[in-house]
Amino acid sequence: MIPSTIARELTSHHVVLDQTVEQSAEAVGKIIDAIVNCFQLGNKLLICGNGGSAADSQHVAGEFVNRFAFDHPALPAIALTTDTSVLTCIANDSAFENIFSRQVEALGKSGDILVGISTSGGSKNVLKALDTARQRGLTTIAFTGENGRSGMAAQCDLSLVVLSADTPRIQECHIFIWHVICEAVESTLFTRS
Repeated sequence: MIPSTIARELTSHHVVLDQTVEQSAEAVGKIIDAIVNCFQLGNKLLICGNGGSAADSQHVAGEFVNRFAFDHPALPAIALTTDTSVLTCIANDSAFENIFSRQVEALGKSGDILVGISTSGGSKNVLKALDTARQRGLTTIAFTGENGRSGMAAQCDLSLVVLSADTPRIQECHIFIWHVICEAVESTLFTRS
């Protein structure tokens, strides 16, 4: 029984990943170019999401601030999911919906990028942060699943849409694509010594 479950999950993973890669190559290239340009101009990358997407935000910020494949000068990337005092005071004093948008107000400026990650495309706090970013002149990028295509992704400057409504498959594709992006950005901006 367990081997058939594993085989089914692996097959599902490969199908969704292959479809996403095939359909998203151009979008990924544009996202890479935008992030490279952002860093070259001395601007920063802000990233937000909930749950597993919060973990992805932190993971990706770590790849840029520290390193992905080789050592290089640090790149300015901030996960808006990490400051518990800020998150809880906003949620307590205002509303959970504002936990990321207030940080965009405080930290974001024209030329920066905000990446919103939401597998469903319906996370109100992520959507509000993207709205705030647009109002402040930030480039907006959506990482979402099929359910976020017509809403969240359509409202952003750039988007990566995984061709699935299954949260685990979407998250797996997101982190794979992020690794592709991190490697491309790093190798474009720096020479491996």
